[in-house]
Amino acid sequence: MTGAAPDGTALVVVDLQNDFCTGPAARARFGTDTAVLERAVAGCVRAVARAREQGVEVLFVRFVGDPEHQGPGWRLRDRTLGRRPKCLEGSWGARFHALVPAPGERVFTKRACFDAFLSDGFEEYLGTRGVGHVVLAGLYADVCVDTTARTAFQKGFHVTVLTDCTAALHLPYDAVLRFMRLVYGARTTTADDARAWTAPVYRAEEETCARPPD
Repeated sequence: MTGAAPDGTALVVVDLQNDFCTGPAARARFGTDTAVLERAVAGCVRAVARAREQGVEVLFVRFVGDPEHQGPGWRLRDRTLGRRPKCLEGSWGARFHALVPAPGERVFTKRACFDAFLSDGFEEYLGTRGVGHVVLAGLYADVCVDTTARTAFQKGFHVTVLTDCTAALHLPYDAVLRFMRLVYGARTTTADDARAWTAPVYRAEEETCARPPD
């Protein structure tokens, strides 16, 4: 992003797919207590409805993990840890869970990678739509949501993470949210917070006033 920062907002729903939300793959990670996933999914459903009501564009990002898309490091990790590929193209596990894109809503595909910005056309599309603020929901907070938030921040986007619309996989959830606030300046709030749906206002003159004297 260069020049004046765009002030448009888009909701980005990350990897809300069967293999991550329900079924054998999800139970293998969370055991029988999948309530945290169910809460995140329900939050995503509310957030998408809220965004559509307010005219905020909704973008869906999906993951496919077919071996032909995996790099050597990815394949070695899976072999070492005994992991099986998830969200195979065309499978039940790759289908969206609880939500489907409405007509006209864009879908971007990540091929064996975490970062939505590695999806073909994702960053370019944000630019054409004048989006300078991404609101993130989906799975997982400490993997694909975090990776996307990190790149968004480095590219100059404002970042909001909806705390009722995601869940952590490997790390304590509160610690993940705190990390994103401290490192990416992310706003962490719920989908019911009206502030979530507008870009934060950055004023260069405020930075000048806050700068310590020489």
